[in-house]
Amino acid sequence: MNPVRFTQPDDCVEATLSRVGRHIVMGLPVAIGKPNPLVNAFVRRAVGDPGIRLTIVTALSLRVPRWHGDLERRLLQPLTQRIFGNTPELEYVRLIEQGRLPPNIEVIEFYLEPGAWLGNEHLQRHYLSSNYTHVARDALRRGMNVVAQIVAAPPADEMPAGVLSLGSNPDLTADLLPQIASMRASGQPFALIGQVHRELPFMYGDALVASDTFDFLVEDPAADYPLFAPPNLPIGLTEHVIALHVSTLLRDGGTLQLGIGELGDAIVYATQLRHRQPAVYREVLESTGILEKHRRLIETEGGTAPFERGLYGCSEMLVDGFLDLYRSGILRRRVYPSARIQRLLDEGHIDETVSRRTLDALSAAGMNRMSYVDFNELREVGVFRDDVQYERGMLIAPDGALLPAGFDDPAHRESIARQCLGERLRNGVLVDAGFFFGPKAFYAGLRELPAEQRRLFAMRGISFVNELYGHEWELKTAQRRHARFVNTTMMVTGLGAAVSDALEDGRVVSGVGGQYNFVAMAHALAEARSILCLRSTRVSKGKVTSNIVWNYGHTTIPRHLRDIVVTEYGIADLRGRTDEEIVQALVAVMDARFQDDFVAAAHRAKKLPADYRIPAQARDNRPDILAARFARWRDAGLFASLPYGSDFTGEERVLMKALKGLAAQAATWAGRLRIATAMLASPDVPEFRPLLERMALAAPSSFRERIGRRLVAAALRLDGSLL
Repeated sequence: MNPVRFTQPDDCVEATLSRVGRHIVMGLPVAIGKPNPLVNAFVRRAVGDPGIRLTIVTALSLRVPRWHGDLERRLLQPLTQRIFGNTPELEYVRLIEQGRLPPNIEVIEFYLEPGAWLGNEHLQRHYLSSNYTHVARDALRRGMNVVAQIVAAPPADEMPAGVLSLGSNPDLTADLLPQIASMRASGQPFALIGQVHRELPFMYGDALVASDTFDFLVEDPAADYPLFAPPNLPIGLTEHVIALHVSTLLRDGGTLQLGIGELGDAIVYATQLRHRQPAVYREVLESTGILEKHRRLIETEGGTAPFERGLYGCSEMLVDGFLDLYRSGILRRRVYPSARIQRLLDEGHIDETVSRRTLDALSAAGMNRMSYVDFNELREVGVFRDDVQYERGMLIAPDGALLPAGFDDPAHRESIARQCLGERLRNGVLVDAGFFFGPKAFYAGLRELPAEQRRLFAMRGISFVNELYGHEWELKTAQRRHARFVNTTMMVTGLGAAVSDALEDGRVVSGVGGQYNFVAMAHALAEARSILCLRSTRVSKGKVTSNIVWNYGHTTIPRHLRDIVVTEYGIADLRGRTDEEIVQALVAVMDARFQDDFVAAAHRAKKLPADYRIPAQARDNRPDILAARFARWRDAGLFASLPYGSDFTGEERVLMKALKGLAAQAATWAGRLRIATAMLASPDVPEFRPLLERMALAAPSSFRERIGRRLVAAALRLDGSLL
């Protein structure tokens, strides 16, 4: 049955109420997949009618940057208008921020904007701790009866009429479709709503759906708003060095999972450096001591040579870095929907050209007779021509000849090769991912890819990407060879547990998301490794503290799932290690300023021998020494802060850095004294004028603006990059 189509979101709201009743439990996708105008119409309707109960189950409700104080406003307001334009913000987010969410509306999130909601009672109380792969189940148990998301219509002449794409977010919707069909068949009211978005890239894989999959479609000409597009952020030296270590652990012909943000960008950069400039890459590793320190681990788990076979991406999130890896020729290991073909391909017994050799390899692998299921699998990947048929144990060649459907006899293989084979393997992909969002250039890059290249970036249900077990276990195991699942964490404890989503008092920073899924998968796959990355220290209220701590009141990844931990000071391989070995490995990659206290705690816990001494090499784990080791390479133009450009102007980047430094200085008495001293100097510095103009403070007209002008000038003076 064709979907009911609307041009006004309010009309769709009324139709939904008529279908499912006045208690709506609405599932919304992660990040950009939310149809903001439609969601806002539901929220307005519930605000105006207390008799309606609206529960929203979602994650990562995006919002433009918020400012606190006049200086932040002057910096961010023009920037957000330019970058985010008229992207409509979510009304429920605004109500939560203002503490005005009415009692008949409940918002449940399973992944929060990192660090943004620590002080918000509603979201802290209504956080749903759940593995990404369990979210659909948990939402259905809460009575979910509506799913709404943006969808993409196909570009002209790309697909037949009646086909849509779930675009950025098949992650949960694709997994829910069988349950939705079952609910409909049993008469349970349910509404699946799509809102067509003209900027959304038309993606393939599980994202392809028939338009009649939806009950309602909203095609609102007035809702032509830009997709939420966070800009690239500057990459610091710490992230670059962590990423450099990670790049040495990637195995050619393997699998990669990446996350968003500065570290993901840095890993892409380091991987491109390894591939494009192998001699320089090797020299960097040697001159900074990385190769000497970790040579054995690099040789057994990764490598330093360019990528000949390339990588395949299996990632919860399709980040823009995968496009960069594709353009660089690194992301080129295709995987196919046949476990037996995949294994033969990866082991070098066949290549992507279909020939008699393909049949010989299948026979040698033990496939002597084909079932109907076997035949369809092989035809799907291009081993057989589309006009070859199978019937009662026989192949029917295009000319009608009957051939035994078996490979045990060389003569039979020769006959099949002459009459029935395709030319090349097909339906391979380079990436399987659950959702995406990123900078504007990323969305444009996806849209501009020809259809045959866009098909290589398959958007899948999260149960396929984040989970190993199930009916496709054999296929996933064959495809995910030498997998490296790279994630970030906030802290690591002395015995190898990781803290990634919450504080020890229970407040949620972000969420578990898919991290546990990938860590567990790394232990289930024979050749896989989990790589958890973290900065060795953090600064809070002007105080530097270690991110490697002896103990903590909350963990996300339990110690028995410990694997590889990477900081800017090195790689700690914790898998299969004893408690003593774990402590020693972590001492080697933590900041030297905190080693003594950490070792003392280990001694008290009887985890180190009394005569243990911190290695002299580890005593050099200090920021100044690290910066000195990489100064030569940064002076040569490597490890730049924005290797992929940015939507920020040069002036904005300088101002952001300077004002961030000002805030850090203001956290201590000594810092505040330095600020006060710097404010006494004249702000009339020629180099400062363009930045003061950007802040609308070049010609102050009030006492407040004069103070603001001196504060900005003080920030620039303390930063020192312009003087």
